[in-house]
Amino acid sequence: MLLSSESLIEQNQNIDLLRFATAGSVDDGKSTLIGRLLYDSKSIFEDQLHTIKTFSRTHRNQEIDYSLVTDGLKSEREQGITIDVAYRFFSTPKRRFIIADTPGHEQYTRNMATGASNASLALILIDARNGVVTQTKRHSFISSLLGIRNFVIAVNKMDLVDYSQEVFESIVSEFNAFADKLADESVYYIPISALEGDNVIERSENMPWYKGSTLLDYLENVNVSGGRNLNDFRFPVQYVNWGGGDDFRGYCGTIASGVVHKGDKIRVLPSGKTSKVSRIVTYDGYLDYAFAPMAVTLCLEDDIDISRGDMIAKVDDLPAIAGSFEANIVWMDNTPMEIGKDYLIKHTTSMVKGNFEEVIHEFDPDDISMKSSKSLGLNSIGKVKVELKSPVFADIYSKNRVTGSFIVIDPHTNQTAAAGMVTKYKQVSPDKSCKSAKIRVISYPADKKEEAKAKYDRLSMHGTHCIYVDDDLLKETLRKGKPVDSDEYSEMIENLCKIVTQSGVSVVVCSDHFKS
Repeated sequence: MLLSSESLIEQNQNIDLLRFATAGSVDDGKSTLIGRLLYDSKSIFEDQLHTIKTFSRTHRNQEIDYSLVTDGLKSEREQGITIDVAYRFFSTPKRRFIIADTPGHEQYTRNMATGASNASLALILIDARNGVVTQTKRHSFISSLLGIRNFVIAVNKMDLVDYSQEVFESIVSEFNAFADKLADESVYYIPISALEGDNVIERSENMPWYKGSTLLDYLENVNVSGGRNLNDFRFPVQYVNWGGGDDFRGYCGTIASGVVHKGDKIRVLPSGKTSKVSRIVTYDGYLDYAFAPMAVTLCLEDDIDISRGDMIAKVDDLPAIAGSFEANIVWMDNTPMEIGKDYLIKHTTSMVKGNFEEVIHEFDPDDISMKSSKSLGLNSIGKVKVELKSPVFADIYSKNRVTGSFIVIDPHTNQTAAAGMVTKYKQVSPDKSCKSAKIRVISYPADKKEEAKAKYDRLSMHGTHCIYVDDDLLKETLRKGKPVDSDEYSEMIENLCKIVTQSGVSVVVCSDHFKS
């Protein structure tokens, strides 16, 4: 079935989805507010509502504790706090919403950054009794670094300060002074009581001095800026799908940004080879065009050697081939950063080795001032220099949130150590990129095992994804200890190498039976 451009546009126009994240300090009432929104919009299933009311009566001595709607973990219910990120969906006749309810405790700042990473709007809650605190500033700053440009400041628990206009205006003034140091954000202030429902769905009679929108009305009508980049086409290859009828060969992945049409001329990185898009394939059929963030399979007119980690872009609009970059990062690991240590840098569908050359400066979340630092610890935010062992195909984060972001993984613990946003890069030549990133099979005769292992070690140290195999290893895997004739054994090795290289991994083979 061929879907036309017109039908695709029509489908897309009927979808109005807003992703937003709640943030702020602990006990500011984020979970209660989201629970109230879901309850009043009738977005809670009857059985779930029955369970929540039962738990509320038994353990909280109240008819309903709205925070239980999102606090799904047992430890969260018992402690009355949010630990993990809770994602919830609800809709109104005007709009659909996906909410990321993020934790307020400082020790869970990394969870907050994760929840806000895909949001287009940040809903920052402030306890009217406490005003703007350090965690409020930290979450707002992280949201700004993540590219969120729409902020709603909900001054909560107004019922506990007698719905005072003076308290509200004082908090507005205090946050405005802080927001002036951020990027160019749109900030809207609403006084609310999540527990009592004031200005959440219905306008509050307790605050006649407030003339603005209710929270739901604002969320339904806000024109969100800073959305996806639909100008620069970026397609990180995730998987090569080949075989089947008519010698099918397609390149699978999720469009990171931009739009691609059938017939568009593209360039593949790192090889630099060009071709045209012959087909755009989806589960539902062929498309005339596709756009971010759709998951598709692209077929090309020419047979090009493409592997996982390669990037497909338009011929006249390419990302940078970055060998190093400067980036803002949020450190998420309990173990502090080590300068010079090799980490794994996960960027789109590629994984390369890299290290931190230096911390340019660390940010103080209280006033966003910069201070010198030799390392970053848990929940610290700073700007760093990163040196890569192999290039990546990147853009500046402010231009492209997908190809401008990365995560850092500690290779010894496999823990996510940091999340980063590229602010500046240093390009390398296409020749160097092609040489270092080329997926290949390197063969040695059986009597050159030491040389083969040394080659494998050198490739691994320079960030190349590769495996090493020799006759001893193959005997226990491919042959399973059984004798096979020479031709059959050679075919087994060739098929193994084909499968591995199709997955974006090079192979060092040490065997007299490898003939390719």
